[in-house]
Amino acid sequence: MNQTERDPADPAGEEGPAPAGDPAGADLADRIAEAEARAAEHRDAYLRAMAELENYRRRVAREVDSARQFGAERLATGLLPVVDSLELALSNAGRADAATLLAGQEATLRLLVKALEAAGVTGLDPAGQPFDPARHEAMAMQPTADQPPDTVLAVVQKGYVLNGRLLRPARVIVARSPDA
Repeated sequence: MNQTERDPADPAGEEGPAPAGDPAGADLADRIAEAEARAAEHRDAYLRAMAELENYRRRVAREVDSARQFGAERLATGLLPVVDSLELALSNAGRADAATLLAGQEATLRLLVKALEAAGVTGLDPAGQPFDPARHEAMAMQPTADQPPDTVLAVVQKGYVLNGRLLRPARVIVARSPDA
């Protein structure tokens, strides 16, 4: 090789390997070996991190799938006594009087409400409260002098909230000023 041509493998442009007694060549070889060792360590750490991330993704996917499958378990467990009560009422329907049937229905309703409350579902019964369009659905407006305008006079159908989130708005009749 002449002086204008360079060997791509030799960044310094020197011809051939450094002499055996050359301290600069030995230092360069040591630095290259250290860099290669660090690169191998970094690659190993990267591969481990990627494997941990993949394991985490799989575990989260399993947990989400399990939550989907068994998320209603608490509600279903709470509803089983309601089913038992209804089955008992049906089996005794021909032998019970009206008062006994009414008492059974009231007890069943209490069980159902208790199961829903345990699952985080609460009822909205806004009678006498100011009308809130975010939580109430006005079915009609009724003129009255007994209540201030925009007050809920009657609840046609209760609304329900799940842990603070509206499931169904309460359907209500709202007061308005009497016509002149």
